[in-house]
Amino acid sequence: MAVIVRAGAAPMWWPGVLAAVAGSFVPGLTGRRIGLLAGAALFLVTAAVVATVRTGRYARLAETATRAGRGDFLQDRDVTVRAWRRGHRWWLLAAFVAAVGSAVAVPGAGGLLLAGAGAGLWLKAVRIGRRELKDDALYWVRTDRVERGRPAGAQVEEYRTTGPMAGDAAPGGARRHRR
Repeated sequence: MAVIVRAGAAPMWWPGVLAAVAGSFVPGLTGRRIGLLAGAALFLVTAAVVATVRTGRYARLAETATRAGRGDFLQDRDVTVRAWRRGHRWWLLAAFVAAVGSAVAVPGAGGLLLAGAGAGLWLKAVRIGRRELKDDALYWVRTDRVERGRPAGAQVEEYRTTGPMAGDAAPGGARRHRR
């Protein structure tokens, strides 16, 4: 489940940083200084909002999680990340273009907004990872229940759990490093 949350972090963070850097070279209508200060404020607010939104639903689903059975199909981390990114690629491209285009009015602000959303998703995945470590279990969403890449959507009725060493994902959705 944390893999789905974390899947959007990098594709929002890096294009957001790139758009903010590109936007910082454009004078814009408001000027560079005001644009970058507004962008910094947007970054902080967006990261905080994205990191905290729907955390109550995540917690409720985690509390009622059941052990994964033999009939449950749980995807590998790479397959989940690839599916999420493929399903959202046009949205991500449109967000990048909008962030770069917003530099005409407010330099760097759109890019920092996008980067803030990526940072917020990463923070949310870290928070989920801490809960997984505390509960000594990995939380999974059945692949037939994932609704458009949303791990806490309306179709998700419950999470499944496995031991912390199951699968190829570490707590928090990071790639597990094998030794």
